Amino acid sequence: MPDHAEPRDASHDVVNATRAGASRRPVEAVLFDFHGTLAQVEQAHDWVTAAAASCGVTLERMRATALADRLLTAGRAGGPLPARVPPGLAELWADRDLYEHAHRAAYTGLAETVDAGIDGFAEALYERVLVPDGWVPYPDTGPVLTALRDAGIKVAVVSNIGFDLRGHFAAWGLDGLVDAYALSYEVGRCKPDPGIFLRACGMLRVDPERTLMVGDTPADAGAVAAGCGVLVLPAAGPGRPSGLGAVLDLALPAP
Repeated sequence: MPDHAEPRDASHDVVNATRAGASRRPVEAVLFDFHGTLAQVEQAHDWVTAAAASCGVTLERMRATALADRLLTAGRAGGPLPARVPPGLAELWADRDLYEHAHRAAYTGLAETVDAGIDGFAEALYERVLVPDGWVPYPDTGPVLTALRDAGIKVAVVSNIGFDLRGHFAAWGLDGLVDAYALSYEVGRCKPDPGIFLRACGMLRVDPERTLMVGDTPADAGAVAAGCGVLVLPAAGPGRPSGLGAVLDLALPAP
């Protein structure tokens, strides 16, 4: 349950990426989406090649590329949504961000619709999202989190996800820059439900009115209903800056 009372309707309070918006709403905390905002999954070819190697199979580049294309169409954890969810996976798919077992079963089930001829391949593909090496933090993630920490602004990661992210941030040397994690499978709420944003604010002990949510999808904009400001950025490819500098323009006091 959320740590705050249900908020008033704050649909008119969306924060625009301008200093004028920030000056009307001092920021004491920033909530960040994970995938597409702070980090991106590894390139599809690398994903398929690494998973096959863990099964003792070396894939030629053309075969890896063909498999990657088919698996992306089927649906990848941290990647494109499936073109079609088989009826037998529909319930798991609906619950994937609420339960660890549903997340794993949904995505391994989707991968199993692609016949790769490799024993254990679907499980190996899923295991890649559970390890830090299966993700690539954006190059501006560390500097922006560091600048917020130096300014005394609290940070939480708010993600619709079915597994723990804390080890990823520790492996990247970023865990000391994150104060709390509001993960859907732990909170029992998924974005855009305002409850998950309110829980994050409760973890940080900050007022939603002084909190900025940063993400890359309309679900992240659900934080408006919790009373938070919102900044939605376009998702960038792996290794490319994600535009997080705009967060500092909003969150840090004007010089």
